[in-house]
Amino acid sequence: MTLTARLDEIHDTIRSNKWYKYFTIFNRIALAAGFIPSGLTKIVGERFTALSVKHPMGNYLEALFNTGYYYLFIGYVQVIAAILLLIPRTATLGAVLYFPLILNICILSLSVGFDGSLITSPLMVLANLYLLCWDYDKLKFILPFYKPGKEARQPLPEKTTGNKFPLKFFAGVFLVAALTVLLVTNAYHKKTRNTFGDCASDCKSEDNTRECYDFCDCIHNQGKPFNECAAALRQAKQKSN
Repeated sequence: MTLTARLDEIHDTIRSNKWYKYFTIFNRIALAAGFIPSGLTKIVGERFTALSVKHPMGNYLEALFNTGYYYLFIGYVQVIAAILLLIPRTATLGAVLYFPLILNICILSLSVGFDGSLITSPLMVLANLYLLCWDYDKLKFILPFYKPGKEARQPLPEKTTGNKFPLKFFAGVFLVAALTVLLVTNAYHKKTRNTFGDCASDCKSEDNTRECYDFCDCIHNQGKPFNECAAALRQAKQKSN
């Protein structure tokens, strides 16, 4: 059996199970709920956050806000992607449009350690990837390894027939989500937090208290780039140790 045929078989089995369908609906609603508020905020012309412009993310968002109709354009695209996800006939298009947006937000959040979407954005990327896999039968034709079969395949059943709860799958979902949260929350020597007070409050439990405060000052008061402040923190910790 070829890879394409095997993937088709797995996909058909999954699509025939009602529990996967429920999970798909949940993901679509959750992702739509994540974009509609932020998109509407941009459409009405309001700032997305109240972060200081000295904060790496605040600096970026302030610059984005000042781009004018580009800021408005992003808001409309977010709302359109969310609405498309909620409509069954356009859900595939919504998932395709949604993916580059949330991937960009995820990489941006990780690059500056932004608390606001540090955990949610990676989980949303994973949810979006699931939706793209759910619509594999519509997207497989653009995949480089896809080879059309010689025999015509039977169409998917109109009604789901599988009732067995996929315990292993949902256990895997929980495990992947937990590992993602664990990795993201422990990937930084020190998080920037949203304000100097929040950042400094973490320093009380740090062994290198002075270096921790210097990092917070570097981010929130001096307004230096995250990478520069993080590098200074690492060097200071190495010297103190």
